[in-house]
Amino acid sequence: MLNVIRPAAFDFSRRGRAVSEVLARVGDKWTVLVVSTLGGGPKRFNELRRALGSISQRMLTLTLRGLERDGLVTRTVFPTVPPRVDYELTKLGRSLLDPVNGLSLWARQHRAAIAAARGRFDAVQTKRA
Repeated sequence: MLNVIRPAAFDFSRRGRAVSEVLARVGDKWTVLVVSTLGGGPKRFNELRRALGSISQRMLTLTLRGLERDGLVTRTVFPTVPPRVDYELTKLGRSLLDPVNGLSLWARQHRAAIAAARGRFDAVQTKRA
């Protein structure tokens, strides 16, 4: 049976902030894409950047730093010239793959239905204006 969090019963003080903090990290667009990409194994910074396409260098750096801080990604520097840096999911990061992949699958399966709903909503809003 699915556990449902009911807003009236949910403690929005300590627990609510803790959940919000974690969801803000793991629900971020770039986090989802980085975690999915690293699910295939370790990658160098530029490999990640190419795989993600439209992410800026700064945004990828900030995302990786946040994931490293939260214990989801490890950063390994190899003493070569130039230095080689690999990023890899930790055990905790790998545990995020199933939920992230599930959410990604859901989004792909329901994208058309959501687009249709938006179209209907926008049409009603246009008539009201």
